[in-house]
Amino acid sequence: MATPIVMPKQGNTVESVIIVDWKKQVGESVAVDDVLCEVETDKATMEVPSTVAGTLLATLYAAGDEVPVMATIAWIGEAGEVAPGGEAQGATGAEAAPAPPAAAPGATPAPVAAQSPDLQAPHLQSPIFNLQSPVSPRARNLAERKGIEAAALSGSGPGGRVIERDVQAAIAAQPRLTPVAKAMVAEGGFAVPTQGSGPGGRVTSKDLVKEGEVRPAAAPTPVAQSPSRPILQSPISDLPSPAVEIIPLKGVRKVIAERMLQSLQTTAQLTLHASADARALQALRKRLKESPEAMGVRGVTINDLVLFAVARTLPAFPDVNALFTGAEIHQYRTVHLGIAVDTPRGLMAPVVRSAETLTLRQLSAEAKRLATACLESKITPDELTGGTFTVTNLGAFGVESFTPVLNPPQVAILGVCNIQPKPTEIGDKVKFVPHIGLSLTINHQVVDGAPAARFLQALSQAIAAIDLLLVG
Repeated sequence: MATPIVMPKQGNTVESVIIVDWKKQVGESVAVDDVLCEVETDKATMEVPSTVAGTLLATLYAAGDEVPVMATIAWIGEAGEVAPGGEAQGATGAEAAPAPPAAAPGATPAPVAAQSPDLQAPHLQSPIFNLQSPVSPRARNLAERKGIEAAALSGSGPGGRVIERDVQAAIAAQPRLTPVAKAMVAEGGFAVPTQGSGPGGRVTSKDLVKEGEVRPAAAPTPVAQSPSRPILQSPISDLPSPAVEIIPLKGVRKVIAERMLQSLQTTAQLTLHASADARALQALRKRLKESPEAMGVRGVTINDLVLFAVARTLPAFPDVNALFTGAEIHQYRTVHLGIAVDTPRGLMAPVVRSAETLTLRQLSAEAKRLATACLESKITPDELTGGTFTVTNLGAFGVESFTPVLNPPQVAILGVCNIQPKPTEIGDKVKFVPHIGLSLTINHQVVDGAPAARFLQALSQAIAAIDLLLVG
């Protein structure tokens, strides 16, 4: 008898995944724990193993499809057996994931797994994936940004559900407008033809038709070409070129693009710049590097020391160690410290839990473990969620100051810059003293400049006396 293979839950906050690649093909033999497919959440890539042995009879989703967790993705049975419903490889949607049965009257909903007390803010809870909704969350978000009526589209998801690729298809089908034409349409009173006279068929202002007027689109104007002078091409050409690599925006890169834009569009971001005396920081780093190997602190970096100072300073400043839901501010005494990690797949921010309770050695080890997991695509979704404050370090690249972008719902993020000499008045003389740059971005909707400045001042003092902070 055929056995359904269900997309397993990928942490408490993941409601859907994208199938990257099928490692097994229909008709192949499968053993228990063999990898069936590789899937990608909005933060990490994972493998889905088989829970039974047999022959892969059918796959219900193709590579690139968005799949809700706990949906059936494949059938495994005996060789020659037909999968229920006769599904074939690559079948899409309707038969792939039937809608869950309605609850009986008076039935009690299944309980949601509890989280630790300090992570139970409403916005950290993932909504239940509702297959009966006509539009998926990703499709709805994309449609709202692009001004498309998602509910009016024909869906290709389970039960005719509108999913992200349906919205993308609708966007691709829209005529492309020049900036001037787009502004004219926004003002109203113009109809847009399906084909324009501009480069690559773009609709120009001359192609627009006033409402009530009927006329054909203007024909392209021929351009005389000198034998020695080529026709100028538009910045984006429809013609293929060996000098251009076209990279589809998907997976983690797509999520980063969406969230960075959303962050800037939905928050009032203000960045404060300061610097801290780095002499004690450099001296301590040198001593740790030269310490006995048995102590296990040779690998502690300047960044680890800054993280330690941040973790010990934040509890006294709950204004910036907070989350903003849009209706409530959740301030934390516990520091769940996000650490920005540069990976080949894009920027990730794993979270060090209760960072203020860790020793320097423990904090350094955990930060390295999480960074390695990100680089090796072994990070779990739960390790990438729940942060209350984030640190991003560009000092190694020689950056002197920058404007880090908030990671909502967090209300603050610290950018760490390079160390450079700064003229400092010492007694009656001015000397050049090494200072490390600090750039703090806050959400000015809920954090005022003065509290943020006080935190930055306290952090600078903690870094300047990092050796004493270790004793405290």
